[in-house]
Amino acid sequence: MQPIERLRSEDAAGIEVIFTDIDGTLTDEAGRIPAAVLFAMERISATGIAVVPVTGRPAGWCDMIARTWPVDGVIGENGGLYFRRVHGPDGESMERVFAQSAVVRSENRRKLDAFVGEVLSAHPGSALASDQRYRELDVAIDFCEDVPRLPEEEVRSIMTDLAQRGCNVKLSNIHVNAWFGAHDKAAMCLRYATDRWGWSLQGDDAGRCLFFGDSPNDAPLFGLFPHSIGVANVAEMRDVIDPLPRYVTSGAGAAGFVEGVELLLSLRGAN
Repeated sequence: MQPIERLRSEDAAGIEVIFTDIDGTLTDEAGRIPAAVLFAMERISATGIAVVPVTGRPAGWCDMIARTWPVDGVIGENGGLYFRRVHGPDGESMERVFAQSAVVRSENRRKLDAFVGEVLSAHPGSALASDQRYRELDVAIDFCEDVPRLPEEEVRSIMTDLAQRGCNVKLSNIHVNAWFGAHDKAAMCLRYATDRWGWSLQGDDAGRCLFFGDSPNDAPLFGLFPHSIGVANVAEMRDVIDPLPRYVTSGAGAAGFVEGVELLLSLRGAN
């Protein structure tokens, strides 16, 4: 990982979209999003650069984010869906795109619900994430957000348990997420870019995008985008992130995101 100051002005000039993780990337130490983050989004959006959060958070949160944040749209549930507010001749509507059909989502939900209680019982101290009721495709097991932090080996054991049940499993800085299906954050970014702008994100197209992240479930995007940035706390989990981001900020979480946006604006002569 190189210091973010190594980002070249010619690369910054070609950026048209910022994809960004939320938890640990846009949040501060208290888990909140400071006003400076939303202001940074507004400033960068005013230059014509689209902002698209890419998160493990649930569909219910994504509806709110798409409606109220200064963003182009939002990808949620680790690539299970994207929501985008659309302005048309008949007014405003919400575009909702899912990686799976309603029938498949319903069947997969039934399968997840059949064993999640067993997983929680086998791993005392874990709990369903408080936002589980707002999810469409996955199950999120809390290991430190609203419960005392579990030991790393116990978190690994939860992931193994879920993987052995046939789930696709990803680790964030607060949850273990599991779902049935091949989708992930990178796959839905590809779909979003194609649907929204007609980009394939292959070759030069990927250079139009910049990604901010901090945790293992961001690794697919660190690998997809040549302009990938980890906020400083990415170093805390570097041993379980592959590939690592190309650049890293000096600030952690929200401060790192703001640092990156300010550098991008400066390199583009927009300060």
